[in-house]
Amino acid sequence: MKLASLKQGRDGKLVVVSNDLAWCADASHIAPTLQAALDDWDRLEADLRNLATDLEHGVIPKERFHEREAAAPLPRAYQWADGSAYVNHVALVRQARGAEMPDSFWHDPLMYQGGSDGFLGPRDAIPLADEAWGCDMEAEIVVVTGDVPLGASREEALAAIRLVGLTNDVSLRNLIPGELAKGFGFFQSKPASAMSPVYVTPDALGDSWQDGKLSGQLHVDLNGQPFGRADAGVDMTFDFGTLIAHAAKTRALGAGTIIGSGTVSNRDADGGPGKPVADGGVGYSCIAEIRMIETIQTGGAKTPFLKSGDSVRIWMEDARHHPIFGVIEQVVNG
Repeated sequence: MKLASLKQGRDGKLVVVSNDLAWCADASHIAPTLQAALDDWDRLEADLRNLATDLEHGVIPKERFHEREAAAPLPRAYQWADGSAYVNHVALVRQARGAEMPDSFWHDPLMYQGGSDGFLGPRDAIPLADEAWGCDMEAEIVVVTGDVPLGASREEALAAIRLVGLTNDVSLRNLIPGELAKGFGFFQSKPASAMSPVYVTPDALGDSWQDGKLSGQLHVDLNGQPFGRADAGVDMTFDFGTLIAHAAKTRALGAGTIIGSGTVSNRDADGGPGKPVADGGVGYSCIAEIRMIETIQTGGAKTPFLKSGDSVRIWMEDARHHPIFGVIEQVVNG
């Protein structure tokens, strides 16, 4: 089942979307918003699934689904916590800074709590007031949970996953060092993130969803050119069950909590840093990673961060090469 929110008010109007993303049907008679559906998932899931089946069979009124009319599936959420499941990415960043990689990073997930009071839609521009801030995209996988009890086990956490999607977790890289130096985490360096047009139930992902990991090539294009083709199921140190359980160690998580994977990152086949797509590698899911590799290899970064007018495209395809979650396609608006 695929769910989306059309732009309407602050929280959007819930629709079910056909598997090919061509059509949608109004679901507001079941739940007015996706958050309302998540709040009462055990009672409403079956009705939403029946509606989705009727849509596929063409027996109910339907409308064309236009991704430009979609808000983020959860235009605002009670919680957005982003992990760093691909420790390879963290290792590269620290290596480029000449910082030692603590062994605990391989066993204890990193996580920060981001702003969730307003997500960008999949076609919304990336606002950027100052190019000197070092604007970067970060292509990631996200999951949305139901209620997760305090102290949940990994297995309980996995069972609480309701939906899966993609995000462009926008970062302002040049503001990060100053904020981290204060010892109190990110804030100004993490503006609004964009979400994929639809979120998908795990069962609809088939064999691509296994043990809390989503396998498949995450496509990232920058200004129309292939930039990243990493496999989200490879080099993922912490699965989503582990990330959710980590977040729930000291507090319960409310329905509608969004958990991010962190930047998807693969090492090269020889075990070294990834190579650009143009050189036969799988590339990168953010600009910072190629800049770190350039720094490690040549002593300085060459690839610039995003500037006004640049375009970013993020998507994942099924076996028929059709987008699973729709496409995040944004232009930087300076």
